[in-house]
Amino acid sequence: MAELTTLARPYAKAAFEHAQAHQQLANWSAMLGLAAAVSQDDTMQRVLKAPRLTSAEKAATFIDVCGDKFDVKVQNFIHVVAENDRLSLLPEIAAQFDLYKAEQEKSVDVEVTSAFALNQEQQDKLAKVLSARLNREVRLQVEEDSSLIGGVVIRAGDLVIDGSIRGKIAKLAEALKS
Repeated sequence: MAELTTLARPYAKAAFEHAQAHQQLANWSAMLGLAAAVSQDDTMQRVLKAPRLTSAEKAATFIDVCGDKFDVKVQNFIHVVAENDRLSLLPEIAAQFDLYKAEQEKSVDVEVTSAFALNQEQQDKLAKVLSARLNREVRLQVEEDSSLIGGVVIRAGDLVIDGSIRGKIAKLAEALKS
């Protein structure tokens, strides 16, 4: 995974810097998201791995599949990525681009897993507290997992806050073992 990140980083950074300079972060994010999805299609995977096709043919096929969803700049970007035989990195490039975008916009996606459903008031309060702690605009993605027994697990990038009963029991068991 680290290798993919290392290979994708220069493309994501270049795309981000271009999009930022032209105030097109949202457009580029959407187009790179589409490119990532198309690159993961089984049929497209076979095309991208076909040794008889040149990089220009792979790029042209890729762009044809996406139709008019790509502007000229993104089409050029796809050609450059194809020339370097990196079309398979498009999902990672899109993910890194979105990280750069979130950092620029001072926002973060937070995944909240709770044992029970959270009502809107609880979600709003949690978002407000997390926003203050992380100094970012918080976008919550809430899901239920009854195996937590009670409490919540919050994931925001590398930060994990485990406030679940299951997590507390695991910590207690670990403390008792040592």
